[in-house]
Amino acid sequence: MDVFSRTFLPAATEAGLAVQTATRHMPVFRGCVGSGDATILVTRCSRPDRPASGEYLLLLTHRRLVVTQQTRVLHRLRLHLNTELRELSNVTWSPDPRLQAVELAATAIDGIRERFLVRTRHPKQVWQLDALLNHAFRTRLRTSRERLVKTIGDLPAAARPAPLRPAVIR
Repeated sequence: MDVFSRTFLPAATEAGLAVQTATRHMPVFRGCVGSGDATILVTRCSRPDRPASGEYLLLLTHRRLVVTQQTRVLHRLRLHLNTELRELSNVTWSPDPRLQAVELAATAIDGIRERFLVRTRHPKQVWQLDALLNHAFRTRLRTSRERLVKTIGDLPAAARPAPLRPAVIR
C-alpha cells in the first residue's frame, strides 16, 4: 500500500466523511496526486461566492491542492482545481470560531481567485485547521528565490568582465 492510500482514508475518517464518499472521490484524487504524497487534510467545503453550485471535496497534501465537485442533480464528479502548492499565490485563510468555519482563498496560476469555506463540527477544530494550513502554506513552501537554481546567461564571478571605470588623466 502506498503513502497516499495509507494517509487518505484515515484523514477522510477524521474529517467525518462517509466511506462511500471517500471511495467515490478516490479515483479522481489518485489521478492527480502521486503515490508518495501524504495526505494532510480531506474535507468537505463550499464556495461562498457560489452556494448553489454543488458539493466540493478538498484534498491537501504536502505538494498539491485538489478540489473535486459533485453536481447536485446527476451527482457526477468533476475536477475543479488541481495545482501544486508552489503555484498558488496570495494564499490567505481566516478562521472564525463563532461560525465554526475557515475561509481559504488562493490565486491559481491562471489568475483565477478561488475561495472555499470549510465548516468544522466545533470551535477547537477551527484552530486545528488553522495550524494545518499554516504548516502547509507558510512553513513548507520556499520562496521563489530559493527555488531559482540558475538563470540562463549567468556567468560565474571569475568569468565576468571587470566593470568599466573611466580613466583619470592628470
